[in-house]
Amino acid sequence: MKVFINKNIPEDGIKLLQDKGITFTINPTENALSREEFIKICQEHDALLNVGTNKFDEDFFQQCPNLKGIALFSVGFDSVNIPSANSRKIPVGNTPDVLSRATSDVAFLLMQSVARKSFFNHKRILNNDWGSFDPLANLGQELYGKTLGIFGLGRIGFEMAKKCKAAFGMNIIYHNRSHNEIAEKELDAKYVDFETLLAESDVLSVHSNYTEENNEIFNKNAFAKMKSNSIFINTARGKFHNENDLFEALTNSIIWGAGLDVTNPEPMKSDNPLLSLPNCCILPHIGSATYEARNAMAICAAQNIIALFENKKMPFCVNEEVYI
Repeated sequence: MKVFINKNIPEDGIKLLQDKGITFTINPTENALSREEFIKICQEHDALLNVGTNKFDEDFFQQCPNLKGIALFSVGFDSVNIPSANSRKIPVGNTPDVLSRATSDVAFLLMQSVARKSFFNHKRILNNDWGSFDPLANLGQELYGKTLGIFGLGRIGFEMAKKCKAAFGMNIIYHNRSHNEIAEKELDAKYVDFETLLAESDVLSVHSNYTEENNEIFNKNAFAKMKSNSIFINTARGKFHNENDLFEALTNSIIWGAGLDVTNPEPMKSDNPLLSLPNCCILPHIGSATYEARNAMAICAAQNIIALFENKKMPFCVNEEVYI
């Protein structure tokens, strides 16, 4: 059995595969493969360790009937048509937990950066626009005692809430499909409906798994219901927000600011008007970009592949129903 790895991963994961004697091929080029090239290579392998945003739809599975499993180098699995995988008994693995702290760190960073307009003020120095002291210019806002709203209070959202509670004494409200009893007990988090989340959040941070039903849920109507001093943070998936509507909300002072580690579409073009706004801070999807997180992701992905080859259940399987 052979494995295809479409991009190089940290050595910790490679070594695990080597120690188990698993035969694998790593994409020899740093360039992204076209869909046709990707499918052709997958047709020649038994399993895939996938890095990036390749789309695993019904057409992909039809063209790759030989695949016995997919290990994703990510927490999110919205790129996979799970019903199509299930119908073929193909397990799909992800890398949960190991990047929760790193991703929440970026959300926390963006929240503070937006509050104090740090990206904009850094650009002022580069543009030789420091100027003299002006007590009324470029003022930010403090976060102490404010209300943090979490859309999707799972592992990453919990880490974000914990940081905000400890650092700024922020009140925590959240909207989930179900109650998070641990967060309610440990962080005094309060479950609210979506409308209340919009209306009461001073900072609204998105940490949910993306589904089509939530596509661009943060749009013109949603932003209009938020506080004028509110900060919108998205480190989950760019498809949660409508970027044109976000631009309008920011330029018309409907909300205070926004911090994004994900964009819609992604990657963002360098001439995107959001990049020019003083109240918008954008990073190029670096939520998991630490040595610790990426090494741990590589280990999780390798463990999923190893389990597949040993005819065992993937330890981090997102569609466990294939084993029934």
